[in-house]
Amino acid sequence: MTVAALADKRFAVLLGGTAAERDISLESGQNVATALESVGAHVTRIDSAEPRWWQQLQDIEFAFNVLHGPGGEDGTVQGLLESLNVPYSGSGILGSSLTMDKIRTKWLWQGAGLPTPEFTLLTEDADWQALIDDLGVVFVKPATEGSSIGMSKVTHADGLRAAYEDARQFGEQVLAEAFVAGSEYTVAVLGDRALAPIEIRPAADFYDFNAKYISEQTQFLCPAELSDADAEALSQLALTAFQAAGASVWGRVDIMRAQSGQWQLLEVNTVPGMTSHSLVPMAAQAAGLTLPALLAEIYRLSLKERARDQ
Repeated sequence: MTVAALADKRFAVLLGGTAAERDISLESGQNVATALESVGAHVTRIDSAEPRWWQQLQDIEFAFNVLHGPGGEDGTVQGLLESLNVPYSGSGILGSSLTMDKIRTKWLWQGAGLPTPEFTLLTEDADWQALIDDLGVVFVKPATEGSSIGMSKVTHADGLRAAYEDARQFGEQVLAEAFVAGSEYTVAVLGDRALAPIEIRPAADFYDFNAKYISEQTQFLCPAELSDADAEALSQLALTAFQAAGASVWGRVDIMRAQSGQWQLLEVNTVPGMTSHSLVPMAAQAAGLTLPALLAEIYRLSLKERARDQ
């Protein structure tokens, strides 16, 4: 499907919302809407934070969901759109809700024999010292947030409670995941293919919110400097992990490579960012796809997926 297929279509772009990633969603949504309009589409921007926002979907042919985080990436909006019979972009209800939950995604990967760092759920009465003794340096993060929101790197038991309390502001379930020393990669998935892997080299200690969306010091190597064999292994792992978690159409898989050379799966994003710093548009550009061309492919794949869901 070419970008010409987008012309004269009546699209809604869902953006904003009430999650902690609202500002990123607003920027992503604006970029998507502008790209659609540039090829002749009719676009209605809809902020899901507005009362009874779904009433604006009348006469909409297709909804591009660019809502990040809870309420937009967790199956909630997907279920609403299906009940309204409005075709939408990206993963369906199951893939969206499962991958939004980092804990259950990791349990699934472990059950499927896929590599992911060791982790544990944190509670108020956790034995902080025993946890550090067991896992070593950890990342503490909320189970259902993205963009590194609420995430802390903790090296000593004394810092665990504060990190736990910080993460709990963004959801009841919090996990501590063993730190993987090595290189960080991300792989964009489009349909049944993986785009060129990207290596992320943040100037900060880790790829936090500032490194993702604000800093101009973070380096992105696209394509990553990998051998053909390693790039193929990384891409295949990303596709396997993405599909095993029920995700479909498009998304992004974040992966570490330990100093031992082993790959370690971190998480799946089913509604990745579309900002000027975002990585899926970067990988698409390396594959020769402009943003309108990427959206045309997401549109085509989404219609195919929704037809399969019927």
